[in-house]
Amino acid sequence: MLNLYNTQIEELYIHRVGNKCRGEGVFLSEDPYQITDEDRPLLKEFFLKPFREKDEQYFQFTHEVSLEFNELYTLSYDVANNKRPMSKISKDIACLLYHLSSHPHIKSGEVYVCRLENMLVDNEKVNGLGIFKSEIKKDYMQFQEGKSRLEMNISQGVSLDKLDKGAIILTNKGSKTGFRVLYIDSNKYDSKYWIENFLNIEEIQDEIFKTKNYLEFCRGFAKDVVLPAEDKQEEVLFLNKSFDYFASNDEFEESDFINQTIENPDLVPEFENYKFEKAPKYKIEDLTSFEIDNPAVNEMRKKNKSTIELDTNITIKMDFISADSADRYIEKGWDEEKQMYYYLCYFNKEK
Repeated sequence: MLNLYNTQIEELYIHRVGNKCRGEGVFLSEDPYQITDEDRPLLKEFFLKPFREKDEQYFQFTHEVSLEFNELYTLSYDVANNKRPMSKISKDIACLLYHLSSHPHIKSGEVYVCRLENMLVDNEKVNGLGIFKSEIKKDYMQFQEGKSRLEMNISQGVSLDKLDKGAIILTNKGSKTGFRVLYIDSNKYDSKYWIENFLNIEEIQDEIFKTKNYLEFCRGFAKDVVLPAEDKQEEVLFLNKSFDYFASNDEFEESDFINQTIENPDLVPEFENYKFEKAPKYKIEDLTSFEIDNPAVNEMRKKNKSTIELDTNITIKMDFISADSADRYIEKGWDEEKQMYYYLCYFNKEK
């Protein structure tokens, strides 16, 4: 788990990168920005807050030929190994971004390049390289007292409430395999430019990746197969059993998972067919066993909606600690007189 609470921003260089196809040019700072005590908490919140609020999902640098051809990877490697001064590396990063800013939709903006120290990853201190970009300018008003009235000046500037783009490269984690990278992109209209062209990253297929993707696959199977074949209750029941299996085991084994979560034997071949068809979408083609990441299970479970919405404007919400609660305490039936389905719920007392 990433902890940015004690992170320090060091050697901050600020450059301006324009749109190359519009001939806007690039401005490269020779000297680092001198961060004051007043600046430091504001900049730290501006740069790091989006990463605290986003799901912790690690990526790594990649290249279709060889990792060494990924320019940002080689620049990050230079930072990690102190091969060149930060002033030169930050300029190279800004120039790389400028050469990639050739589409008319790409906005000019300020690029901030800095060292990040004292980050914690799984309680281990790590350092990193921070690359951030601000693009959207907002109008703001400044006021000054005159002799007989309050003067107002309207200007444009960068709002500290929203970072447009950013990347944190953990420079002492996975240097040989592409580092561990986190990214932010608030403006989706040009995400290819930032994620694919500039960063050129792919998601790390570790235990977190495998756990999350397989649970997403289970969610798809529940919606696309279990619900049409059975009913909403069985869909919810299968999902809760799936989460219960992941929460109570350290290792995933697919045949054991199927035995514990699918009661209807007719759905077992449907599960296998669905995986054969959808595995590329969820990137689980070769997954039949892996180590389960418990924090990832908890994160995914919070997103799981165990609800049954009825056409009579009634919603049944089920928040189960034990996955078999839907099976033990809820019964579905048919009322001949009313010609309607019903749910019968058992309980000891109201809370």
